[in-house]
Amino acid sequence: MRRVMRRQVDDDPGARLYATEVPWVRPPYRPAPTEQPPAETFSSPSKPRQYYARPVQKRELPVVERRWPTLVILGTFGVAAWVAFIKYANNQERLTSSVTQQILQNLRDSPEVNELLGDAIRPEPVWYLNGDPWVDGVISMPQGNVDLTFRVKGHKGSGTAYFTSIRRAKGEPFTILRFRIIKDDGQIVNIPITQPANPLASSRS
Repeated sequence: MRRVMRRQVDDDPGARLYATEVPWVRPPYRPAPTEQPPAETFSSPSKPRQYYARPVQKRELPVVERRWPTLVILGTFGVAAWVAFIKYANNQERLTSSVTQQILQNLRDSPEVNELLGDAIRPEPVWYLNGDPWVDGVISMPQGNVDLTFRVKGHKGSGTAYFTSIRRAKGEPFTILRFRIIKDDGQIVNIPITQPANPLASSRS
């Protein structure tokens, strides 16, 4: 069939051929090479190379500021503010307690304190509490423990008041262990407490 088609192509150059009826042509003959190409050897494995050239840096990168010092400062300030608020709230609670108010009333009514500090006995304010006094210590009525220390002043001078009282067993009255005034010049006045004037007489539980 291929020979017939080749003969028709030779006889009629304008004859129409189809894709399935392409005439077969023998490829040219190429003799085999007599010598093999030289073998190329390498002394070491190849190294990876860059796929593209590195861009030239036109300007220096900006220096990134460290943020952790700022966070540490803000965190420290926040913790300090929270601690200061807790201390202020606890001081206000001790200051407005009925025990503290009764202690102050006993100081005003005591002739020994009036002779030592003068009249108008009142708590001494401090600047860091915006004029409020600082009452140090603890008031724990359920556990039977009261221990207070605060500054007082009169028209003759100032001093520090100390009050300590405990309850040895539940249901028993409080026993006052210490109630005194130490003036700034070193004078000490122990305040006698009778049962009706006991600051904790009305706070039994």
